[in-house]
Amino acid sequence: MTSNRLRNYKSYIPGTLFIFPAFVLFAIFIFVPLIYGLVMSFTDYGGFNVTPNFVGLDNYTKLLGDDYFLVSLKNNLIYTLLFVPLTMLLALFAAIAINNILHLRKYLRMAFYFPYITSMVSIAIAWGLLFNPVSGPINYILKAIGISNPPEWLMSSKWALLAIILVAVWKSFGYYMIIILAGIQGIPEHLYEAAELDGANKFQQFLYVTLPSLSPTLFMVLVLTIINSFQVFDLVSVMTDGGPGRSTNVLVFRIYQEAFVNYRMGYAAAMSTVLFLIIMIISLIQFRLEKKWVTY
Repeated sequence: MTSNRLRNYKSYIPGTLFIFPAFVLFAIFIFVPLIYGLVMSFTDYGGFNVTPNFVGLDNYTKLLGDDYFLVSLKNNLIYTLLFVPLTMLLALFAAIAINNILHLRKYLRMAFYFPYITSMVSIAIAWGLLFNPVSGPINYILKAIGISNPPEWLMSSKWALLAIILVAVWKSFGYYMIIILAGIQGIPEHLYEAAELDGANKFQQFLYVTLPSLSPTLFMVLVLTIINSFQVFDLVSVMTDGGPGRSTNVLVFRIYQEAFVNYRMGYAAAMSTVLFLIIMIISLIQFRLEKKWVTY
C-alpha cells in the first residue's frame, strides 16, 4: 500500500514541475500584489519613501461618505447596464449573420474583429474627432438628416458617458462575436433538422435550438463583459479625462486619480479592494443563477 502511494506521488512530479514556473509568475505578478494592495488599504500610504501608518478601517469608512467615489460607482453601474446588453446583442446578431453568409464569412469576421486588436488610444483619439460637436462628421450627418440641435457628445455631461459606451461596444463586440460564432458552429446540425421536421420556422429554431444550445457560451460572454465593464479606463482617460464635471468618472479612473494624482495610495488600495469585492459578488451571483437558464 505504501509503495503504491509513493508511486502515485512520484507520478505527480513531472506535472508539478511543468506548472511550477507558471505558478511562480502568478504568485509574483498577481497573488503578491493582491495581498500587498489589501494590506496597503489599511494604511495611509501616500507614495514612495513615505512610511505608512496603520489606520484600520478608516479608508473604508471614508468611502461611504466620499461623494466622488459614489458618483464614480453610479457611473460605472450605468456603464455596465448599457455596455453589457448592447455588446452581447450586437455580438450575437453579428455572429448569426456571419454564420449564414458563407462567401464573405472570413472577411466579415476579420473586419468586425479588427477594432478589438487596434490600440485603444488610437481609437479614443479617432472617435474624439468624430464626436466633435462643431466639426465632427457625426453631428454633420445628424444635421444633414434634419436634426437641428445634435448632442454635444463629449462636451455634454448628459451625453459623454453614452458616447464612451458606444465606442466601447464598437471596439469590443467583435471579440465576443468570435466566441459566440464558435459556439454556433458547434451546435449539431441534426438538431435543426429535427426542428424543421417538426414544423419549426427559422425564428422558432433560433428560440428553441440556437439559444438553449448557445447558453453556456452566452454565460461565459456575460461574465467576461461584466468584468470588462468594471475595468474601463483608457477611453475615459483619453476622451474625457473623467469629465465634463464628473459625468464619465468611473471606478478604475477614480482609483488612478487617488493613487497617482492625489498620492493617496492607501485610499486607492481600499477602492481597489471594494472594486474586487463588487466584481466577485456579481460573478458569484451569476454562477448561482447559472443553473436556471444555462443548458449543458
